[in-house]
Amino acid sequence: MNTQKYVVVDIETTGHSPAKGDRIIQIALVTIEDGVIVDTYTKFVNPGKKIPMFIQDLTNISDKDVATAPPFEAFAETIFEKLQDAIFVAHNTNFDLNFLQAELKRSGLPKWHGLAMDTVELTRLMYPTAFSYKLQDITAELGIPLTSAHRADDDAIATAHLFLRAQEDMEKLPYDTLAHLHKRSFQLKSDLSRLVFELMQKKRNAQPDLFDRFNGIPLKNKKRTSELGPIETVSGNWEERLEQAFPNFERRQSQIDMMNSIQNALQENGEMVIEASTGMGKTIAYLLPAAEFAFAQSKQVVISTYTTHLQDQLLQNEGKIVERVIGAPLRIALIKGLGHYIDLTRFAELLQGDDESYDETFTIMQVLIWLTSTETGDLNELNVSSGGQFLLDKIRRSHLRRLSPQEKRYDYYENALMQAKEAHIIVTNHSFLLNQRMPNPAILDNVGAFIWDEAHQVVQAAVAQHEKTFVYTQWKYIFGQLGLYDEQQLFSKLYEVADRTGFSTVPELLKLESLFTKFVAMFDEVSAILSASFSEKFRNSRHQKCSSLLSELDINKDRFFDMLRYLNEWIDLSQLILQKAERVIEKTVNDRIIITDWRYWTEELMLKSVEFSEIFVFPLADEVSWIEGDLRSLPNSLSFYKRPFEVTSLVENVIGPVRGTKAVVWLSGTMSVPSNERFIVNQLGIPQTVPISKFDPPKDFYQGAQVFVVDDMPDIQQVSQSEYIESVADAVVQTVLVTEGRCFVLFTSQDMLRKTVELIQDTGLLDDYMLFAQGISSGSRLRLLKSFQRFQKSVLFGTNSFWEGVDVPGDALRAVVVVRLPFTSPDEPIFKARSEAIAKEGVNPFLQYALPEAVLRLRQGFGRLIRSKNDKGLFIVLDRRIETKSYGKEFLSALPKVKVSKVSLEKMVTDIEDWYNKQ
Repeated sequence: MNTQKYVVVDIETTGHSPAKGDRIIQIALVTIEDGVIVDTYTKFVNPGKKIPMFIQDLTNISDKDVATAPPFEAFAETIFEKLQDAIFVAHNTNFDLNFLQAELKRSGLPKWHGLAMDTVELTRLMYPTAFSYKLQDITAELGIPLTSAHRADDDAIATAHLFLRAQEDMEKLPYDTLAHLHKRSFQLKSDLSRLVFELMQKKRNAQPDLFDRFNGIPLKNKKRTSELGPIETVSGNWEERLEQAFPNFERRQSQIDMMNSIQNALQENGEMVIEASTGMGKTIAYLLPAAEFAFAQSKQVVISTYTTHLQDQLLQNEGKIVERVIGAPLRIALIKGLGHYIDLTRFAELLQGDDESYDETFTIMQVLIWLTSTETGDLNELNVSSGGQFLLDKIRRSHLRRLSPQEKRYDYYENALMQAKEAHIIVTNHSFLLNQRMPNPAILDNVGAFIWDEAHQVVQAAVAQHEKTFVYTQWKYIFGQLGLYDEQQLFSKLYEVADRTGFSTVPELLKLESLFTKFVAMFDEVSAILSASFSEKFRNSRHQKCSSLLSELDINKDRFFDMLRYLNEWIDLSQLILQKAERVIEKTVNDRIIITDWRYWTEELMLKSVEFSEIFVFPLADEVSWIEGDLRSLPNSLSFYKRPFEVTSLVENVIGPVRGTKAVVWLSGTMSVPSNERFIVNQLGIPQTVPISKFDPPKDFYQGAQVFVVDDMPDIQQVSQSEYIESVADAVVQTVLVTEGRCFVLFTSQDMLRKTVELIQDTGLLDDYMLFAQGISSGSRLRLLKSFQRFQKSVLFGTNSFWEGVDVPGDALRAVVVVRLPFTSPDEPIFKARSEAIAKEGVNPFLQYALPEAVLRLRQGFGRLIRSKNDKGLFIVLDRRIETKSYGKEFLSALPKVKVSKVSLEKMVTDIEDWYNKQ
């Protein structure tokens, strides 16, 4: 392979800063020559100081391990020599190389000079769809062994294999892709351009590859399937077929009963609602009858889900199981909304221009590599930086652009439509089906049944689908991109193209500039009006971050109309100029990019104009508009939202036309609450004649669970917030210490979460534990979850989004602590508007809306704990209202039938100790 010498380095340290006295406690070097590991070198190092407990927990290196080891100075010359004439490789070179340079200097040696390659940057580039680029995550995803993460010897070997694997995979890329990468590789932070160049040179005279191409960009060839038709399947009842396909099949009567019920509904074009608890195999229970129906009737079945996790599960796992049971190949196609897919023409245009930033350069490189492997073209597959998201937004498919026949041939959305047309099962998301502007509704012509999994989320999906937002900083960003003539932004470039080509006159462009100037001035005036009204409303507020219904602000809408008038005149003139430009110009590459960019930002302002109109000027009766902002940073922090608070009509628009002629199955693990069985189904507009069928897991499924209600907590409504937080912090600390971590602590308020975490950190009582807190610790929800699972002694503090949709199987989660019963804040805008509408009908909004919603959320919180019959865990409620209020029994009766203990905090700790000793 390559004759270059690489030395892969990994170090473990007492902390992050050599300048603050942190020292190396273990170092490992792995030498690679000719693509082969030829030497390994590893040493424990005495840091001359105590190793912090969290570092000992992280690395499993104790003070005893390094007690007899020499200091770094004893190894410095050997390490320096091994690095000579080599390329330095590490998983985060900024840490390892900088730390090593400091230690070499401290040892009296010169600074090491040479090229450095960072495997974090390399793997982010080569594997752009990976969930995480932490060493143990990316190696696990690629099947590279890593015995003990955060041990330098194991980490260095794993990093070496990771580097070799990435190098090998880069060599498989087509020459054209490598050439595109090389052009941009000099902008990378580490010296990967050297690697790209060597591999490009190696492939210069390679044999023609099998990749398809669009405007010189290599693409993975797309699969085609045969036409849909009847297939003869294996006969027999469900149980017999499952036993034949799986010798170790575990019989679950509720699963068989559910299959039979769904089969009847499909055959009779009926409608049914199913509540299927965790642990009874609901996905297979609906997918098997759906597949058999599709085969027998030559009709398609649409399965709509809310989470991508379930979509992946259907495509990769359950589909294969069904094929074995049915005895025939099952074609499953995934289709999403238009905006999920890449616009290849737009990407090809951007590829010819100059990048604005490192993030844009890197994301373009990621997309180039991704296009050689993706079959879907779904941009959501990519894991990019927040800056990279701006680039992805520029290359999303838009309903405003029409494709040429050549573009359609390569378009991923068009291919997804074709795949869906030829599939037995169409998998999609709720938003796609609820989209009233579906570009190609003919896709559903041959559908004979709709199955809505995670059906309780249809309400949320319908709300989000019709949400409109207006964010001050987003508008100002667009203004900055366009600029005026003398600001050297896009507008000045448009002048230059017009002057060079003559596609537009100077007076026309001057008018465009004048309209834009007036619009921006009016925008600033309107923002000042809104800021003043918002500040006045909350001038006595104790909180900095506030929200208000728009109807509660004292504002005059006349200036809003004036602003929109200038904006719409500008949009009309801009479109006219664009039409002329696209007709007249024999465009150079740069001219084409400028015109394309101008079209993109014009379309963005068109969309913003619609959002602004619908929020401020033309709100509908069943919608709520509100404003949020931070009083310390107005108007920069202003955001405006509009959402429907009733979704019945939105769902009816989709399901109404097919009801009675096609089967409709709604199912979820939480479709009802004891006091209001039809809480969800009524919101969905499902007829009263459709009953709710419940299918429970085996009787012993929840045998490993226990509920504790702590009855000596202060009454949350009788004490100050600070006093309650002190009690919560104490209860959490004692629970964590007795369970040894692995706890979720669930809040309903980000403010209370933050104050509780800060108090716990101040006490130092959990210094030996890793604390991950939503809104405080960096990273997405899934990233926090991964971090939580990585450490044996860890605690995760979360708010609303952690109450459901999070799967932590087995011993990875031992306890869920509920700080407050999950009632929505009465000041939350949608909740307030909906409550007011319910009250006008003479109905108690607390009993009919607030309580059922909270009970449902508590059920979902409990569902995080027990995911299989072998799981064991504790569900701890700190809010005494579950015991002292009359509605408390509603929460407890909604939980599975498990042991409930109402005890003091001290007694609970003792009981938990006994409980663990018996496990």
